[in-house]
Amino acid sequence: MARPIKETPTLRGKDAERFLRLMDELKPVSKEELEKIRADYEFIKSIAKY
Repeated sequence: MARPIKETPTLRGKDAERFLRLMDELKPVSKEELEKIRADYEFIKSIAKY
């Protein structure tokens, strides 16, 4: 039987500031890396049995 999911904690103070700063500093993914991710996704999707 699955365990209940706990509530997500609220970020406050320095943790919240750090999270927001990191969200603003997202780095774009290269085309090569994006192609690899898509190929991996398609492979996983092809072997999924559900």
